[in-house]
Amino acid sequence: MPGIDECLLDVMRLPGARGAAVVDWTSGLALGTIGDSPNGDHEATAAETAEVARMAAEQPAFAAGLPEASAGLPEASADASGKGGTGSPPPVEDVIVTTRAGYHILRFVETDFDSSVFLHLWLDRAEGNLALARIRLGEMAERLVLA
Repeated sequence: MPGIDECLLDVMRLPGARGAAVVDWTSGLALGTIGDSPNGDHEATAAETAEVARMAAEQPAFAAGLPEASAGLPEASADASGKGGTGSPPPVEDVIVTTRAGYHILRFVETDFDSSVFLHLWLDRAEGNLALARIRLGEMAERLVLA
């Protein structure tokens, strides 16, 4: 099972990958980075993408229709962080932001402790394959070991 550095190296092997990071979305801190950053500053990019991830993860509208909701679990079980009271992951799997030149894919990582981490991939639009990148990020997120 790969750690952060190995995971980021794998991400950069994707066609069109420009840069990547593992980010804690509650604090906005980059736990690891590789390649280029869209604005030239990995830490600023981590903070900015964490805001997007946090907004998506904390929106009740995205949790609508989840199997847990239909199983009779109370809606009040989510705490202020948007995660369930039992440390469950956010209801969002990933967020894709499309720009004229590329894609930004934020893939949430489920962890044993608090599931507040995501993978951010900056993908060149002309060279990258969005579907392949999304599938591979999902696979990497499942295997990622955070110590």
